Amino acid sequence: MVPPEVKEVLDTFCVAAELGSDSLGAYVISMASAASDVLTVELLQKHARLAVSGERGRPCPGGTLRVVPLFETVKDLRGAGSVIRKLLSIDWYREHVIKNHNSHQEVMVGYSDSGKDAGRFTAAWELYKAQEDVVAACNEYGIKVTLFHGRGGSVGRGGGPTYLAIQSQPPGSVMGTLRSTEQGEMVQAKFGLPQTAVRQLEIYTTAVLLATLRPPLPPREEKWRNLMEEISKISCQCYRSTVYENPEFLAYFHEATPQAELGFLNIGSRPTRRKSSVGIGHLRAIPWVFAWTQTRFVLPAWLGVGAGLKGVCEKGHTEDIKAMYKEWPFFQCTIDLIEMVLGKADINIAKHYDEVLVSQSRRELGADLRRELLTTEKYVLVVSGHEKLSENNKSLQRLIESRLPYLNPINMLQVEILRRLRRDDDNHKLRDALLITINGIAAGMRNTG
Repeated sequence: MVPPEVKEVLDTFCVAAELGSDSLGAYVISMASAASDVLTVELLQKHARLAVSGERGRPCPGGTLRVVPLFETVKDLRGAGSVIRKLLSIDWYREHVIKNHNSHQEVMVGYSDSGKDAGRFTAAWELYKAQEDVVAACNEYGIKVTLFHGRGGSVGRGGGPTYLAIQSQPPGSVMGTLRSTEQGEMVQAKFGLPQTAVRQLEIYTTAVLLATLRPPLPPREEKWRNLMEEISKISCQCYRSTVYENPEFLAYFHEATPQAELGFLNIGSRPTRRKSSVGIGHLRAIPWVFAWTQTRFVLPAWLGVGAGLKGVCEKGHTEDIKAMYKEWPFFQCTIDLIEMVLGKADINIAKHYDEVLVSQSRRELGADLRRELLTTEKYVLVVSGHEKLSENNKSLQRLIESRLPYLNPINMLQVEILRRLRRDDDNHKLRDALLITINGIAAGMRNTG
């Protein structure tokens, strides 16, 4: 006899073995951190197939599923290349990949948890370096690699324009193949109509072909990489000191956003938390980003960026980072996405949430964060050379301006509904009204999930 949790895993593998790779494709290992994670899944697959006759007496006609490690946290991204090297150095595993998977290894990188872990800027740089390292590891062993990008819809979770994102990957990381997740409301937005779906596929195909035939430029000099490291380090320190080390932040987050109310609205595909703990660490990335987008503060997408850029500018590197913006596609894309999000943020709306919902003792934290938002705007404009946000994207400017007459009143309504609901949390009419405001703001802000 085995415990129920173990039995469930073994039963899952038996069903996967019977259905085969034609039905299921890949087995993705979330939160992968070691070569043994992949080998364990290979062993369980081998056990379930029982020499190609299923445990339940049914044949297992399909091949084994390809096993895809998913590196999500900053720590795991830093170790991704060495994990792949360790795997491919094992003769059995390398021969298995050559024989059963056409010399092809797939590796997934996660944007959501790395962003929640260290902030958007640091996550972007760690993802870039991890991809470089994984590609180098596979090249050393003569194995082809497909990078699978676990992106969300929002910039805080790695989202943004598809073409830009693909064109800013490290050289050599898009060699004719690429996988990417589309989730939440972005599935409807990008593939809801036949014409839109065809257009999206055209964008993907064009970007992958271009990135393969004419790879984007790497950083021009080693100094640029060193500057990225410095910006990333300062940015991460600022982000983590606010989100994880400030004892008041968690309470402020619960008061200033509708995060606590999201859990009982049944609008997500998964629980809002991985574990029952109340800390930010176990909160899923989707409600973390979604809650801040509702208040128009969009904090996860920019927190730490201003501190990082300010730090290197004050050390006399302003001209260097302006040159990086002009000549390095990855850096330009990162700054452009942050600029886009800043264009959607509204400091006055965020302040209104604080004034009505946050207790007096924590309002100073909100004021500090709003000053940090202004610092970020200032230095993003210094780097991009624009006079105002989204200056190079007139269509986005028009879209934002056309939505404001609808968005602003919905935000005002949401603040009032939250104020009343927190005094009468069993009021189902108020819950329904809150859900309507959440849907309205999500539709207006677009990059939400």
